[in-house]
Amino acid sequence: MPKQKSHSGAGKRFRVTKNGLIKRSKQGKNHILTKKETKRKRGLRAGGYVSETQAKTIRTMIQK
Repeated sequence: MPKQKSHSGAGKRFRVTKNGLIKRSKQGKNHILTKKETKRKRGLRAGGYVSETQAKTIRTMIQK
């Protein structure tokens, strides 16, 4: 049986940390930034972590 290909889009969006957690960036920081408050944009800079229920699926997608 052939190897499963990794999901190239997921590989660009998620990173696996040293502890095995999956790190992601927050949504809403790409465009239309003029109407968003500075405090809100600053909060979007900080990354987040994927929940354990979704982590299993993403691990198969990025194969790590």
